[in-house]
Amino acid sequence: MISIFFLIGCLDLKETKLSHPNVILILADDLGWSDLGCYGSEVSTPNLDMLASEGIRFTQMYNTSKCFPSRASLLTGLYSQRTGYHKSYAKPMNNAITLGELFKMAGYTTMWSGKHHSTELPTTRGFDYYSGLFDGASNHFNPGKQRDGEGQPAQKKPNRTWVIDGKLIQPYTPPKDFYTTDKFTDYALQWMEKQESSKPFFLYLSYTAPHDPLMAWPKDIAKYEGKYKDGYEAIRTARFEKQKAQGLIEPDYPLSISTFQNWDSLSEIEKEQEDLKMAVYSAMIDRMDQNIGRLLSKLDDMGVANNTLILFLSDNGASKEVVKNVKSTGEIGSLTRWSSLGPDWANVSNTPLRFFKNYSSEGGIKTPMIVNWPNAIKQKNKICKTPLHLIDLMSTFVDILDVEYPKKYNNQKIYPLDGISFLPSLIDQEVKRGKPLFWQYKDGKAIRDDDWKLVAYKNNWKLYNLKIDPVEQNDVSKLNLKKFNELKSLYEAWDKGFEMQ
Repeated sequence: MISIFFLIGCLDLKETKLSHPNVILILADDLGWSDLGCYGSEVSTPNLDMLASEGIRFTQMYNTSKCFPSRASLLTGLYSQRTGYHKSYAKPMNNAITLGELFKMAGYTTMWSGKHHSTELPTTRGFDYYSGLFDGASNHFNPGKQRDGEGQPAQKKPNRTWVIDGKLIQPYTPPKDFYTTDKFTDYALQWMEKQESSKPFFLYLSYTAPHDPLMAWPKDIAKYEGKYKDGYEAIRTARFEKQKAQGLIEPDYPLSISTFQNWDSLSEIEKEQEDLKMAVYSAMIDRMDQNIGRLLSKLDDMGVANNTLILFLSDNGASKEVVKNVKSTGEIGSLTRWSSLGPDWANVSNTPLRFFKNYSSEGGIKTPMIVNWPNAIKQKNKICKTPLHLIDLMSTFVDILDVEYPKKYNNQKIYPLDGISFLPSLIDQEVKRGKPLFWQYKDGKAIRDDDWKLVAYKNNWKLYNLKIDPVEQNDVSKLNLKKFNELKSLYEAWDKGFEMQ
C-alpha cells in the first residue's frame, strides 16, 4: 500500500489535507463509451468535459458488462463472483465491506443517492444517508401509480421500490415535477447542505440515466431533434474522427465493422422515430451533465472544490436490449411511452468498439472514466491507457484514506481485495497491473493479460492482440495456440476457484 503521506511529499502540498479529500463517485447507467463530448460525442456535456480537461480520462477502464455485478464490484473491490452477484442481486454482500463501510472507518460522512439493485439497504452497510431507486429500472417521471390529469405511466414492472431517507416506499408516486436525474441530485445537495465543514464526505451518486425507458424533459429533447437524421453511419464516423482529434485514440486506430442497418433502407416515418429515440437518449445524458453542474456549483459554494476527488463512470456499455410487452402509448420520450435505444444506436454509442452490454467484448465492458482532483492532479487533460477495472476503486480509496483494509468485519471473514490501486496514475506515476483481469456474466467470458485477450460468447473462444487489434476483429487463436491454451487454463482456474472459496 502506498502511503498517502509519501504522496503528499511528492506533491509538495504541505498545507493541504490531501489525506482527507471529499470524494464523489458518479455512476451512469447503460452509457456507451462514446456518449460524452470528451469521448467523441456530439451531446452537450460541458461539465463533464471540463472535469476531463482539468483532470484525467481513462481509455481502458472496465466494468462487468451488466448492471448489478458492476455495482457489486464497485462497492466491494471484489469480482462479483466472490459475493455471488454475478448471478443474482437478491442476497447480502457477504465476506466483503462496502465503500460506505470503508469511508466510515476513516471518519467520513457517507451518502448514497440513486439506484441500488440489491436487497440490502445501504444504511445497513455503512451509509449515513440513502434515498433513491431500490430496484432495477423505473419510469423516470413517475415510478408509481397514475397521477390525476395524466396518462398511465409506462412501467416494465409495477410497484418499483423506492427509498427516502432509508425508509422503503412501495409504490412511490411522486409529485408531478419529478424526474429521476433531478431528484437524485436534489437528495445529494440536501445532505451536502447539512455537512459540517470540518468533516470530509463520501457521496456515491448512482444515476439511472440514460437507461431505458427513454424519457426526458421536452426542453432538453428539443436541443437534439433533427440532429440524428443523417443516420447511424454519419454520427458514428463523426464520433470516431473526433476521438482521434481529441487524442483519445491513435490516428491509425481501427473502427470495428458496423452492425447497424442501412439508414436509407428505412422509411421516412422510421427515420423520424430513430431520430427522436436518439434525441431523447442524448437529452437524458445532457440532463445528467446539467445536474453534475449543480454539484460542482455546490462544491464551489462550500469552498471545498479543490480538495474534492470526483470520479465518473458507467456500469456497462450501451445496451441493444429492446423492452417489449410493456403497455405504453404516446410520444417517444414521454411518461406514457417505454422506448429503448436498440441495437443500431447502441452500436453508435459504443464507437469504435464491438458489441454491447452483456457481452465480454470491449463494447460491453469498457467504461469512460473521468477523474478530477485539483489538489492532486497536476498534469491537466491527461489520457491514461492503463488497463483498470471497477475492482480497483476500493484499493485506490484504501491508499487515499491510508486505512487498513480489514481481514474481519462484523465477525465475518473478509476476502482480500481483487484490485490494484491506481492512485499513482493520478500523480504522474506509472501503474502496472501485474496480473490478468477476468470477466464472466452469463454467456460472456474473457481474460485479459497485458495486450492479449481471450473472449467467448456461448463458449466460442477467440483470441485477440489488443495492441494491434483493439476492436477485436481478427481472431489469432490458430496462430497462437500456446497463448490461447495458456489464457484458457488461467480462466478456468479462476472460474473454478470460486467453487472452493
